[in-house]
Order: sequence, then C-alpha cells, then structure tokens
Amino acid sequence: MSILLAILFWISFGALLHTYVIYPFLLKIWARDKKENGDVYREGDEWPQVSIMLSVYNEESVIEEKMNSFIELDYPKDKLLIYIGSDCSSDRTNEIVQQYAEKYPFIRFFPFRERRGKPGVVNELHNNVIAKWGSVNNHIIIITDASVIMSPPSLREMVKHFSNDKIGLVDSHILHIGMQEKGISRSENQYISGEALLKHREGLIWGKMIGPFGGCYAIRAPYYTKVPANFLVDDFYITMRMFEKGMDAINELDAICYEGVSHEISEEYRRKRRISSGNFQNLTTFPHLWWPPFKPLQFAFFSHKVLRWFGPFWGIIMLLSALGLSLQGNLLYSGLLVFSGLFMLVAPMADYLLNKLGVNILLLRSIRYFMLMNLALLEGFIKYVKGIKSNVWEPTKRN
Repeated sequence: MSILLAILFWISFGALLHTYVIYPFLLKIWARDKKENGDVYREGDEWPQVSIMLSVYNEESVIEEKMNSFIELDYPKDKLLIYIGSDCSSDRTNEIVQQYAEKYPFIRFFPFRERRGKPGVVNELHNNVIAKWGSVNNHIIIITDASVIMSPPSLREMVKHFSNDKIGLVDSHILHIGMQEKGISRSENQYISGEALLKHREGLIWGKMIGPFGGCYAIRAPYYTKVPANFLVDDFYITMRMFEKGMDAINELDAICYEGVSHEISEEYRRKRRISSGNFQNLTTFPHLWWPPFKPLQFAFFSHKVLRWFGPFWGIIMLLSALGLSLQGNLLYSGLLVFSGLFMLVAPMADYLLNKLGVNILLLRSIRYFMLMNLALLEGFIKYVKGIKSNVWEPTKRN
C-alpha cells in the first residue's frame, strides 16, 4: 500500500513539474536556433482579401475604441470587410456600431434579436463572409473580441505570414494594460506573458502553437470550421480542426494588440471556470491529437494543455497520498504534506487577509491566483460532466 501511495504521489508531482517547469525549459532550449517564418508578403505584393468577424454583447464601454481601431488599420480598405454581430445587446452597443456602419462602407452590422452565444454569432457572420469572397486560400478571416484593441500594423503583421502555404493560422500578441497592485491583474499578466512565450516557441519549433488566445487571430478561410452550438472555447476547437487538415499555426509577436486586464478575482474565476468546461469538451473531442504523446503535435498538446487541465486532480492525489504515508509515520511525506498545506491553504489565506489590510505581495498573490485557477478547472470539469447546454456568456469586467 505504501509503495502504491508513493507511486501516485510522484506521478502526480511529475505531471505538474513537467507541464509547469520541464516543458517550458525544453521549449526554451529547442527554440534557440529556430528562425521566424521568412516566406511573407512584402510591399508591392498582392495582399489577400481579409474579413474580420466580431461578436459583441453589451460592450458599450469599449466598442467605440474598438471601432476606431478598425478604421485606423494599416490595410487596403478595398481588400477589407468587417462583419459585426450583436448578440441581442441591451445597452448602447447597437447604436454605436450602427453609426459606424452607416459612415464606413466596409463595415457590415448584424443586430441579432435572440441570444445565441459567441460561436453562434460568429457562425452566422461566417455565412456572409464566405458568400462574399469564398472559401479560398487567399481569403483570410480575422476573429477578434471587442475588448482587444488592434494596433494599426497588427493586421498586416498577421496576414503577411499567409504567403507561406503551410501556415493556416496566425495569432496576435496581446499586451495587457491597466495593471493594479490590489487585484490579480499582475498575476494574470505574468501568466498570459508566459503563455505567449510558450505558444511562440511551439510555433517556432514545430509550427504547432497549441491554440491562439482567441482575442485576435487570423485563419485561412478554407480551414475555418463552424463551432458546435454548445462549445465554449471556439478558438481552440477551430485550431484543432485545422491541425487535422495538416496545417501549421504560429503567433506573430509584432502583431500587437492591447487589452485591459481583469483585476477582480471573482470575474477572472468566472471566466476561467467557463473556459475550463470548454477545455474538457476539446479534450474529449480530439484525443487523437494528444495521445499517444510521441509526435510533435501530440507531445505539445499533452504537455502544455492536458497535464495542466488535470492540475487540480494531481494536487488532490498528492495531498491524499502524502496524508496516507504520513499517517504511517513516514517523515518525508509528513514534511511534504506540511509544505503542500502551506502552499495550497496558508499562503492564499494570508494573501486574502493581507489584501484586506491593503498589503499586496506579488508572490502570495500569484500563489492565490494559481490555486483559484486550479479550483476553477475543477469546477469547470464538474460542469462539463453534468453537461453543457448553452454557450451564452457575459463579458468579463476589465480595466
């Protein structure tokens, strides 16, 4: 029994160590001598047609800035169409977008009267996109969120890579603004920055970036796949379907976009819980893309995502196995149990209490953030097991 508990403890510890430490370290080493894609569109070339699809719901606080960023994009307007669908917004979103659509002929607005969720809106917009320029290789589709503000060069920086016939998807580089000490925004920014680096290196090494961030990315029209009605993480689903067709995915660090980062723990927890349910949908939809983990795509998917999504289960197994061994008088596992308790319970509680006193320590805040996001994974898994019937969402509050 003791041997079994020890095996369970070290397998779980190894899984967490691999996904959070070993895999990022391997990517850092392997990416050292890799070069960026050099087969790109340049000045004087015939650039492809671009359709931008944007789903909005009650985005009056950001939609005007988003619309202005569209107007300022450095891309030929005769090769650009912008399709905006409102998911039955009840604030001033429709009024604001309608004003822009009336002024600029390359903006087309669809105010839907019944809620259907982001994937449902995007799928409806896609019908109009394909009707205009077709599902052909020189037609590039951009999917973006209202809260993500595109810099003027960002569109060209993404689209330039589609000169390379092997590339099917290009992600942008989202920089966060509005960090505050009192919330979790700095911890969230650390996490996102690390994720961006991981994805960039996956693209450099294998051309297999494991999913875009979803806030702004480009895909060739023939490789866009409509998302099932109840799916919660549409960008990941679309990317995996594209991988099934043999195409590559990368990100472009110079395709800079800006987004106000969330600093409220409750808001970020709600968003992570929803994403977690969608993660398990994708996990069970694409088992052949992560197991066995011996080919580049499967290894990247398994190391970067699968092991991480099961993080709360690894933690629970570690605690229970260490508890069982410590009850048998094993001093090593008694020490490990104490350390685990300090990390998982004491540090988050200390951060909560210090925060109430106006004291903000980044290390403690990051530990609390890590534990809450793993709790969101666990709750998202439970929601997935119970069954997901709707993908209707509420926008996350951001600075």
